[in-house]
Amino acid sequence: MTLAKALNQSLRKALEDDPGVLVMGEDVGRLGGVFRVTDGLQKDFGEGRVMDSPLAESGILGTAIGLALGGYRPVVEIQFDGFVFPAYDQIVTQLAKLHARSHGTIRMPVVVRIPYGGGIGAVEHHSDSPEALFAHVAGLKVVSPSTPSDAYWMLQQAIRSDDPVIFFEPKRRYWDTGGVDSAAAPMPLHRAQVVRPGTDLTLVAYGPMVKLCQEVAEAAAEEDRSLEVVDLRSVSPVDFDTVQASVEKTHRLVVVHEAPVFFGAGAEIAARITTRCFYALEAPVLRVGGYHAPYPAARLEEHYLPDLDRVLAAVDHSLAY
Repeated sequence: MTLAKALNQSLRKALEDDPGVLVMGEDVGRLGGVFRVTDGLQKDFGEGRVMDSPLAESGILGTAIGLALGGYRPVVEIQFDGFVFPAYDQIVTQLAKLHARSHGTIRMPVVVRIPYGGGIGAVEHHSDSPEALFAHVAGLKVVSPSTPSDAYWMLQQAIRSDDPVIFFEPKRRYWDTGGVDSAAAPMPLHRAQVVRPGTDLTLVAYGPMVKLCQEVAEAAAEEDRSLEVVDLRSVSPVDFDTVQASVEKTHRLVVVHEAPVFFGAGAEIAARITTRCFYALEAPVLRVGGYHAPYPAARLEEHYLPDLDRVLAAVDHSLAY
């Protein structure tokens, strides 16, 4: 099953199980979404539960907040990462704060689905990685799956959560395939997972970069280097315990993400792990990510995004200490 299909099946299951679940966004109904993640849902559940919205992201989020106040569990789609900013005010000043503002009496079970990241040759405003902007906001949970199985289960868990969840979907992985066991017991939503054990160095990534890090580990194995790969899965909160346990074993850490390194999620991970593992580290924590520049034109994105060579160079640098 592809990651996109896993998301579709997860939404279908949520709509079947809970009449309070609603899906809304630009072209999510009749068209089935730009990436066909919502394909067939409006036909089966009707326009009252799978709703096409106007091209107005602030209005989409404002409506979702009102629906949540009315007892519904809205799942909204922002068509592309760069389109979320008209709704940023609603997300930060209302969605993230209503629970605290009401002394815990109001819940905000809203899921905001955002296809994000590069690698598909898209035009401007279609390839950003703004996850750090949301992870910085108290009151929001921020997650990103890397496999079809995680996409299926993490979306289920996000929809059931009483807290607002920003659900970043790695668009370059929409067509990656993998097994999905809908009868399995999923791991906790905000738990990191060691997807490849190793002993010499830890690679931490999430979303689109997990697959790259696994490829890096395979390449390093040809030179008898054993790299452990940790899929963070959640950017807020972060499962620092799992990362710490891995680093205390390998003594080295490289964090990889598509977003710019400057003030990115890797900076917080590096700071926390340096504090937690100061006496276990044998090299500084290194980061590999995008550059501190606007996302480039499609023909240049391969020079902007982290690749096998850039991550391997960071691995070599760390192991050289």
